[in-house]
Amino acid sequence: RGTDGKIAAIKYARSKMIPFLGICYGMQMAIIEFARNKLNIKKATSSEFDKKGIPVIGLIDEWIKDGKKIKGTDKDLGGTMRLGSYEAKLKDNSMIKKIYGKKIIKERHRHRYEVNINYKDNFEKKGMNFSGLSPNGLLPEIIELKNHPWFIGVQFHPEFKSRPLAPHPLFSSFIKASKNHK
Repeated sequence: RGTDGKIAAIKYARSKMIPFLGICYGMQMAIIEFARNKLNIKKATSSEFDKKGIPVIGLIDEWIKDGKKIKGTDKDLGGTMRLGSYEAKLKDNSMIKKIYGKKIIKERHRHRYEVNINYKDNFEKKGMNFSGLSPNGLLPEIIELKNHPWFIGVQFHPEFKSRPLAPHPLFSSFIKASKNHK
C-alpha cells in the first residue's frame, strides 16, 4: 500500500507538471514509477521490497554490467551501506547544475539501495536525465526530467546540510518552484 501510494503520487506530479523533490527512497520510487509508466517495464521494482519483479533498484553490490544480480542478500547489512559525504559530478546544462552553481558537489548519504546504472540509457531516451553521477560514473546521484518545470530526485540527504537561516539550495529552489506553480 505505502509503496504503491508513493508511486501513484509521483506519477501524478510527473504527469500534471507539479514540482517534485524525491529524497533517497523518493528518488528510488520515481525511478520505479518512470520505469513502469514510461519504459513499460511493468514489473519494475526494488529488491528491497519485491524479490519477484525486475529490480531497477538494488543493493549497492547487486549489479554487474549486464544488469544481472550477483549478490543481494540480507546478510552483511553494514557492508552494503553508503554512509557519509560523497562527491557527485553534475551534468552541464542541467537544472541541478544551475541550482548549485558548480560542477562538483559533496553531499551526505545514508542508504543501502541504489539505482541500477545499466538502465541509464533507456531512461535518458525517454526524458529522464541522470544529471549527477558518482565520480566513477557508476552510481546515479541525481535525476531530473527534461520536459518538466521542476522534477528532481536525489539519492543523498540535503536535509543534513540545511539550517533554518541557511536552507539547502535544493529546498530553496523547490519552494520557489512550488510557489510559482500555484
